[in-house]
Amino acid sequence: MGIMDKARIYSPWLYHLHCGGCNGCDIETLAALAPRFDVERFGVQLVPSPRHADILLTTGCVPKQFIPMVKRIYEQVPAPKVVVAVGSCACGGSLFYDDAPENYAILGHPDLLIPVDVYVPGCAPKPEAIINGVVQGILKLAEKRSKK
Repeated sequence: MGIMDKARIYSPWLYHLHCGGCNGCDIETLAALAPRFDVERFGVQLVPSPRHADILLTTGCVPKQFIPMVKRIYEQVPAPKVVVAVGSCACGGSLFYDDAPENYAILGHPDLLIPVDVYVPGCAPKPEAIINGVVQGILKLAEKRSKK
């Protein structure tokens, strides 16, 4: 592992992908990124483009109209990448999806489309839990980079 890879482990960039749902997890995610909880103390920085990100943080359950966008955004994140699913909707579909054989509007959780590395359960999870999930994602990212 080169010095650039080691440096990138301690300063991962995060892209927030809202798939759907009630926005409760989005509000808590923004609170985790704000100065009160300050996820930047772990070197994490929010970026406006998935092409610059190392960690893809997803919230909400995926509507069927959003399937191509989720796949495209996931493919735009350069490898190695880590996906963190935040909230009950992103972990299992929650109240918007209940393992029904066919739902006309909702696909379900993002894990049905893209591989998720870290799950942060809760409706809506506290900012401390989200920060813990992001730190778990940083550790998984370090593992993936060391295997590279």
